[in-house]
Amino acid sequence: MRPRLRLTILLPIAVLVVGVFEVAWGQTAPIQGLETLTPEERAIAERNLERWQKLTPEERARALENYRRWKSMTPEERQAARQNYRRFRELAPEQKARILQDFQRWNDLPEERRQELQKSYDRFQQLPPERRERLQQRFGQWESMSPEERERVLRNQERWRQMSPDERDRIRERWRQMPPEERERLREQRQRHRGP
Repeated sequence: MRPRLRLTILLPIAVLVVGVFEVAWGQTAPIQGLETLTPEERAIAERNLERWQKLTPEERARALENYRRWKSMTPEERQAARQNYRRFRELAPEQKARILQDFQRWNDLPEERRQELQKSYDRFQQLPPERRERLQQRFGQWESMSPEERERVLRNQERWRQMSPDERDRIRERWRQMPPEERERLREQRQRHRGP
């Protein structure tokens, strides 16, 4: 092959090879962790690339879970979350610490227990307002009890549970039949027995 013809063929090939290497050298390595994201999630991660790269895989998974939960919320739920966050930021440091500690305890619970508690909370929210108020008052009373008083209440509750439905109905009916003065006297007697 003549040198001129060889140069004519090899030069374009050489330029092409050099061009490919130049493009390859100019590119950065793919960013780890972005390959599984949706285009929208990827765009957010790329806008916050330095922070994204500093996260551990677990932190990235948690950030994605939180972002996806946020995206699934209604506008009202998002507004409530923003308000809660604003209120949290305005709390005293010790209140914030207590809330974060409670949140950590919640996260440490087994999933079944969290679901059970969530269902109880949902049932509570469905109650009529007066019933919720009564329960909150009773909880306040429980909180103010001494350990001995709580123990006595728990024993009484256990006795109540062990009664037959007929026995419970008879006691309820007797209470309903009791004159208001007698009920009040029993309440006062119970208060005196409990102490100040």
